[in-house]
Amino acid sequence: MLRFCTAGESHGEALVAVISGIPAGVEIDQEFVNRELWRRQQGYGRGGRMRIERDTAQFISGVRHGKTIGSPISLRIDNRDWKNWDEALPVGVGDPAKHKRVASPRPGHADLAGALKYNLPEARYVLERASARESAARVALGAVAKLLLKHVEAEVLSHVIAVGKAAYDGVPQWEQMRSLAQKDEVLLGCVDPDAEQRMKAEVDQALRTGDSVGGIFEVIGHHLPPGLGTYANWDERLDAQLAAAVMSLQAVKAVEIGRGVNAAVSFGSQVHDPIGYSADKANNDHFTRFTRAHNNAGGIEGGISNGEDLVVRGYLKPISTLRRPLESVDFATREPVKAAYERSDVCVVPAAGVAGEAMVALTLARAALEKFGGDSVMEFERNYKSYCKQIAEF
Repeated sequence: MLRFCTAGESHGEALVAVISGIPAGVEIDQEFVNRELWRRQQGYGRGGRMRIERDTAQFISGVRHGKTIGSPISLRIDNRDWKNWDEALPVGVGDPAKHKRVASPRPGHADLAGALKYNLPEARYVLERASARESAARVALGAVAKLLLKHVEAEVLSHVIAVGKAAYDGVPQWEQMRSLAQKDEVLLGCVDPDAEQRMKAEVDQALRTGDSVGGIFEVIGHHLPPGLGTYANWDERLDAQLAAAVMSLQAVKAVEIGRGVNAAVSFGSQVHDPIGYSADKANNDHFTRFTRAHNNAGGIEGGISNGEDLVVRGYLKPISTLRRPLESVDFATREPVKAAYERSDVCVVPAAGVAGEAMVALTLARAALEKFGGDSVMEFERNYKSYCKQIAEF
């Protein structure tokens, strides 16, 4: 069973992550892991924090001589900003006068609900853990999951399809997705340059007005075999697991599988993907002789992957910290004030897409391990290849 967790505060000394269940023998490409962390930090509209941090993952356990050894993997990502906060957020008692309060909760953030839940006098500690800074740890774990998925020939990437009202409505080719991920300069993570310029204009508008802007990212799982997940129990359905995984990301308020939103307002004849059959031998791209004319289902039917590309969209609200703050209430006096302001971003949609990749990769890696098993990556691969042969001959 693949399990993982993260720990750490936004301005604390470091982020820490632990994952267990990865088979022995997976080669850990440190450069790839750090590249994934770099990708998360990019994008037009990011704030000053990204000019401070240079995220890299230090593997502490579970990896020796460059490969996993079957035991839990732990890693650490240092916060370079910690040097500016070590007196404000000490582990010990420290000097209370140096504490940096979040005196008024921000609408749309966890500030007020968290302070009420944990009986805190203000929202500093809520902000520290609820912050999207935590997603860096998940991206590092997602990189490990991607390295595992390579052993079943699967890939996971993302692109941005909307920022504010500017949208891209095409269907990208997989090579476009790969090229996008390999770029050394990231604007807004869209495969179409014209649409990306319209998205940039939306961010510029938010910058001019002291506002923030959200959008939609799309994660695609490529070359997944049919049979991951099951309809047998509600919590084993692959789409349910993916929806929960992507929804768990900070600021994501809706998740869509395939053309789910449009499907709800369409007739069945316009939605369901007709099935065909080819007498030719199944190839490595489609696994079986069964074919589909479209992929409106987004690669999942009945909670099970069907062999088509997996398509998951995350709908990201505008982030809650505004340079032109909304009305709020002072925690101490209960008087009306403006919401607290912390150094922040204006648009994080491309970064959220990379975090979405991580959560989809982790979910697919768990489903693949449940399907194929194996304590070593050799056993995992052998079981996968045997299954592919079975379904090709079906």
